[in-house]
Amino acid sequence: MQKSFSMIPVLKILTDVAVFRLRRLEMANLVAAGSIMVALQLPLHDIGTRLLFGFLLNLLVYLNNDFCDVDQDITSAKKGIERALYLKQHIKAAVGAQISILVVLTGLGVFYSYGLLIALVAGGGICWLYSRKLKRMPYLDVAAMILAGGLVPIVAFPLDSVLGWALVLALAIFSGCFESIQVMRDHDEDLASKVRTTAVRLGIPATMWMLRFFVIIAATYCTAVLNRYAGPVILLALFIPLDRTAVEQYWNRIRMITGVAWLGILVWIFLYGMSDGLLVSIDTSTVFDALTPVR
Repeated sequence: MQKSFSMIPVLKILTDVAVFRLRRLEMANLVAAGSIMVALQLPLHDIGTRLLFGFLLNLLVYLNNDFCDVDQDITSAKKGIERALYLKQHIKAAVGAQISILVVLTGLGVFYSYGLLIALVAGGGICWLYSRKLKRMPYLDVAAMILAGGLVPIVAFPLDSVLGWALVLALAIFSGCFESIQVMRDHDEDLASKVRTTAVRLGIPATMWMLRFFVIIAATYCTAVLNRYAGPVILLALFIPLDRTAVEQYWNRIRMITGVAWLGILVWIFLYGMSDGLLVSIDTSTVFDALTPVR
C-alpha cells in the first residue's frame, strides 16, 4: 500500500507537466517529429516506439525545467502557482520521476536504437543546460534552443537518413524564431526579476529584427533544399505585426504560418518520396554510407 500511495505525487507531477505544456503548445517538436516519421514512411512499430521515446524525452525536459524554476514559478501567475507549489512540496517525487524517466529512456536507447541515446544525451543534455543556466544568458539562450530544436527531433529517423537531417535543420531554424518570440513574451517579467535574456539585453525592437533574420533564413533554406513552393510561405511571417499586449497570439500566428509550410513540405515528401528544393532534391532512400549498418 505504501508503494502505491507514494506513486500518487509522481503521477500527478507528470500529468501536470504534460497537460500544462500541451495546453501551451510547447510540445510542438513531438508533432514535428511524428510528421517526419510519417513523411519518411517508417514502419508503424518504429513510429510507435519513436513517438513514445519522444514523448518521454519531452516530459523529462519540461519536468526538469519546472524543477529548476520552481521557486521563480511560485511567484509567477503565468506558470500556474498551484502547480509550482505542489512540485515544491513534493520535490523528492519530482527527482524520482526524472530518474525513472531517464532509466526508461536509456533502456529504450540501448535495446532499440543507439540513435535514440544520442537524442537523449545531446538533445536532452542541451535542454538541461538551458534550464540550469543558459536560459539566463543573453544570446546563449537562443543558441541553445536552436541546438535543441535540431537535436531532440532526431528521434524521428534512423541517423543515416540524409533527408531526416535536412528536415531537422529546418526545425532548428524554426526554433530560433520561436525562442526569439519567447524571450520577447517574457521580457517584462525577466526585466523585473533581473533575469538577463537576449530580449532584455537587446530590447524588443532589436530582438524583432533577429526574429526577422531567422524567418528569412528559414524561408531561404526550405525553398532551396526542401520545397520551392512551400518555403516562400514562411516569408508571410514578416508581415505579422507584433502587439506587445498579445505576444501569445502573435506566436500562434507564426506557428500557423510555419506549420502550413511544414505540412506542405512533408506532404510532398510523402507523395513523391523526395524533397523538391530549388537547388537540390533529396530522396527518402538517400543515406550517409558511413552510418549505414553493415548487413
